[in-house]
Amino acid sequence: MGTQDEILLQHELEVMAGILESKAQYRKIVKAGIAKWVKDFQDGRIEIKTVDDLKKLIEIDIELQKDEFN
Repeated sequence: MGTQDEILLQHELEVMAGILESKAQYRKIVKAGIAKWVKDFQDGRIEIKTVDDLKKLIEIDIELQKDEFN
């Protein structure tokens, strides 16, 4: 059995792996939302005055990506 530090490090690595996996799933959801918004816009179901939803999706995607570089 490992030392307390090794056990703690292993736990932290497992937690980080879980967080990264969740973020990857969230990005997939956000990217799908962006793609759907663009498709609806191209099909004329969304008018340019209603871009707030797209803006929010893009901001969420950027925030999720920022953490990848920190």
